[in-house]
Amino acid sequence: MLKGKGVLPARPRTLAKRLGVSGDVYVGFRKTLKELVSEGELIRLRGGRLALPAQEELLTGDFHTIRSGGGFVILPDKKGDIFISARNVSPAIHGDRVLVRPTKTSIGRGPEGQIVKILERPSRILIGKYVKSRYGDFVVPDDKKLPQTVYVEPDRKLNPQNGQKVVLLLSPISPQTSQLPTGRITEILGFPGEPGLDITALIRSYDLPTSFPPKVQRQAKSVAGTLSEKDLSGRRDFRKQLCFTIDPADAKDHDDAISLERLSNGNWLLGVHIADVSNYVRENSALDEEALSRGTSVYLVDRVIPMLPEELSNDICSLKPKEDRLTTSCLIELNENAKPLRSEICESVIHSRYRLNYEEVQDFFDRQKFGYRSKKLRETLTNMLNLSRKLLENRTKNGSLDFDLPEAKITLAEDGSVVEIFKEVRLQSHRLIEEFMLLANKTVATKAAGWGLPLLFRVHEKPEEEKIKNFEALLGDLGYHFKFKGETTPKKIQRVLKAVEGKPEENLVNELLLRSMMKARYQPDNIGHFALAFPLYTHFTSPIRRYPDLIVHRILKLYMHRQFTSRRKRGFARILPRVGEHTSEREIIAEQAERDSIRVKQIEYIADRLGEIYSGVISGVTKYGLDNLLIEGLVPVKELSDDYYYFDPEAHRLVGRRWGRAHRLGDSVTVLVNRVDRERREVDFVLVQDDRGKGDIRGRKKPVRA
Repeated sequence: MLKGKGVLPARPRTLAKRLGVSGDVYVGFRKTLKELVSEGELIRLRGGRLALPAQEELLTGDFHTIRSGGGFVILPDKKGDIFISARNVSPAIHGDRVLVRPTKTSIGRGPEGQIVKILERPSRILIGKYVKSRYGDFVVPDDKKLPQTVYVEPDRKLNPQNGQKVVLLLSPISPQTSQLPTGRITEILGFPGEPGLDITALIRSYDLPTSFPPKVQRQAKSVAGTLSEKDLSGRRDFRKQLCFTIDPADAKDHDDAISLERLSNGNWLLGVHIADVSNYVRENSALDEEALSRGTSVYLVDRVIPMLPEELSNDICSLKPKEDRLTTSCLIELNENAKPLRSEICESVIHSRYRLNYEEVQDFFDRQKFGYRSKKLRETLTNMLNLSRKLLENRTKNGSLDFDLPEAKITLAEDGSVVEIFKEVRLQSHRLIEEFMLLANKTVATKAAGWGLPLLFRVHEKPEEEKIKNFEALLGDLGYHFKFKGETTPKKIQRVLKAVEGKPEENLVNELLLRSMMKARYQPDNIGHFALAFPLYTHFTSPIRRYPDLIVHRILKLYMHRQFTSRRKRGFARILPRVGEHTSEREIIAEQAERDSIRVKQIEYIADRLGEIYSGVISGVTKYGLDNLLIEGLVPVKELSDDYYYFDPEAHRLVGRRWGRAHRLGDSVTVLVNRVDRERREVDFVLVQDDRGKGDIRGRKKPVRA
């Protein structure tokens, strides 16, 4: 009754009359109207009149803050976003669902607006510093996206001290409550600087589980640790074959083992043997439900939060050396040029002979020495290396992208303090395992699709046109002039990666390209994998630490046992979209937590090095990364005191008005560590020297032409 041309807003009583609502149901009618108002479906105007948001030109979306204090309201269904200046934000905070009124459109920025009402504030956990004052108690959140203060509701059970880190549960809002952010303290973590508090606070902020429910623990402990004849029945026996694992030196869970043998016809038979987790984690069991809830293991800088209890992840499912283990094997016959000829998937049992790590395998590749290891192992590794190189060569020819971004490796002391930070080099031994796992995942996806099985595919869409245009512009600023005309293909992007290979700006270009790409995800509808240039791809090789792999194993097992009925097929088709969406979300959370745990320790390390000087590269305008430590920080414009600098958005650079000095993406610089805020994880540098070898720019006298 509120829709239609010329229909005016109306009061509840008028609406009731129009709709013929009788007096005995009027109370329920009013309650429904209130719910529609709280959900944003209706808005309340002056005088109690109700209207549709569209009548008042209001839009609904989710609010996301930015560093300046303003933010964007992200509209649903990719309908764009509306910029909100800092003065028009309060009292909305990051994550709120809001009503926004568009006010104008700015050139270069798009539509702007003003937040009219907060519709929903999700209850969520945040970490911050407790402050007690005569004006009331509040918490200052660590998260820069959240407001400066969250008022604390009285609680007699906990007695936090001024300055302590606490866990706070942010209160949801309703039409009857204040829209100012409030919450209640649920846990006291301790004072900043106490050993282990930084990672504990991080775990709490992401609401990561730190223990398993009692029912799950009991179920895990009940799993038999030895294999019976029944367990081995119907399985291919590879226990006499040379199988082994290659993992990080500190790994405790071993998902995959590999084997390679020469066939009588001269071809190779590659075996990728994956832990048969689905044999122990039964569908809809407490173990299964907990694994799905977690979605993935989380690898923090100082610990692992596993998807499965240690009785499974580190013991009975893990492919430990000198132990019989149940596996699902993907067997692939390849010719001398590493072209796959045929493949087979089967249930199996293996006996891993060796637990190798990447460094010792690489040392063998480099020096051809392997201590006490057998001659057969040395020959097998050499053949595996040659085969993996050919697989990479073939994959590259087909357009597959191979990013090689350095990662920070952090060595910790027993008390959790940082001993050393260094770049982790990607070795040939890493690539060997990567190529074999990629091939196995691709093979399983292809066979399962051919069998008509519903599956969780690992998909990756091609990048959005606008992002590629921005990337093209950034490349131009770095001196690389590529034109992505027509459809964006992996081979076009390959040309960029080849052009920057070995150059000082290689890492920066790789990082910029990754920011331009879409995020890979899990879903039952196959659309291919753009970055790998694979028409079909899934995740099969890590069921100990990824739930999508576990459910793929479960589907394969049902098919191999001829139990995949039409009813089971419909059941999986119904649940797979939800499982894909949930596990994709959990993967993102895990990656963010892992990055933040590294950032926490990087900040801890650099905080003790104020005044020290490091080499770096400009990775964003006024954003600098240290070459060796992979730590990013800012050079505030106010610290560039040799001139007054303005931002040139077209060229992505800062330019001095008087002397013409420019600071561009990719410039090599020398910076001094000037300020570190451990709580907010911020680092400020002072620019000491630019890539032309000039001295301290703060005291420059002579003009420099850009």
